[in-house]
Amino acid sequence: MRFEIVTGMSGAGKSTVLKFLEDLGYFCIDNLPPLLIPRFAEVCLKAGENIDKVAIGIDIRGGKLFSDFFKGIEEVQEKYNYEIKILFLDAADNVLINRYKETRRAHPLEKDGADVISALAVERELLQEVKLKANYIIDTSQILTRELREQIIEFYQKDHSFQLMITVLSFGFKYGLPPDADLVYDVRFLPNPFYEPELKEQTGNDKEVKDFVFGFDASHEFLKKVNDINNFLIPNYIKEGKNKLVIAVGCTGGKHRSVALSCEVFNFLQSCGHSVIIRHRDISKA
Repeated sequence: MRFEIVTGMSGAGKSTVLKFLEDLGYFCIDNLPPLLIPRFAEVCLKAGENIDKVAIGIDIRGGKLFSDFFKGIEEVQEKYNYEIKILFLDAADNVLINRYKETRRAHPLEKDGADVISALAVERELLQEVKLKANYIIDTSQILTRELREQIIEFYQKDHSFQLMITVLSFGFKYGLPPDADLVYDVRFLPNPFYEPELKEQTGNDKEVKDFVFGFDASHEFLKKVNDINNFLIPNYIKEGKNKLVIAVGCTGGKHRSVALSCEVFNFLQSCGHSVIIRHRDISKA
């Protein structure tokens, strides 16, 4: 039986992820007190083949019962020999604050006069050990719901195991560095299609722009070196137990050069059999 725990910061998207997993055939239950995990596992076991994939949402809403998080998991692992995996969802504080404002809901720890900023600080401290022991972490700060769904499907449906999940991300330096980037490649040394009137309004996804970008020897040489370094790093990251890798490719505005190069990096990694998704963070910005 596949046994997955979905946890993380309140407002980071746990309920949304559970819905996605339900669509993938998981039996999902949200806000289960950790001490009830063994009892729930027993019920699932008695159901036999009717339930073979389980996802449990656990978070700080359990209050004092949340302190029994690892105790409940360890009991299931020892008693039923299940390998339980933990998916931790996170997001930047300013993003979480905005989400609470939009939904007009209070944070679970926002009581006794505490504000949401203080509540988030307390929650981060309480979840620190859980995050450190998580098998996989997703930062939803800048991920659209559609992109999150694609990532969950790619991750859980491909080979039913936790692996290195690679995101190739194009971005514009003028809008800031991606906070979750592990590797950053700067392609601003290449000629800029922005200054070509017929290409200015197009993007790196368009053939004309791609042809322009790769019409220079430097582009091909750079791509070869990027693929070489990625080929060297990825197996070593996997060896060290890394489960998430964000490869960011940036140009000035994130619309032309970075998009074209990111697509080629993505295609190469995919051809190598890696689990990889691509995002263009700033492609639609003026």
